[in-house]
Amino acid sequence: QVQLVESGGGLVQAGGSLRLSCAQSGRSFGSLSMGWCRQSPGKEREFVAAVRWGADITYYADSVKGRFTISRDNAKNTVYLQMNSLKPEDTAVYYCAADANPLKRVLNYDYWGQGTQVTVSS
Repeated sequence: QVQLVESGGGLVQAGGSLRLSCAQSGRSFGSLSMGWCRQSPGKEREFVAAVRWGADITYYADSVKGRFTISRDNAKNTVYLQMNSLKPEDTAVYYCAADANPLKRVLNYDYWGQGTQVTVSS
């Protein structure tokens, strides 16, 4: 069973940076595609970023492109989300997700973490 544990959320001023981490256990990390999604109060969960296993191709939502960077460290079974130039509209609970099927949309991934709160003040 895949387990995902996020960390690194917190309160930051607009323009600041945070790095989220997601530690994975229970399965060969290299065989999983990893992603991040977020959900704000009253809104649907939305895709943020993903990195596919194998080729390590990365994908980003238009709203975060150029500001966020997803990366993975297979030796540490961890995926990161570096968030720069944060805006108040980035405020949300951020969820890490994983799946063995690289063709799935991240929102349909099988495995999810518990989420970590990111709050950006103006």
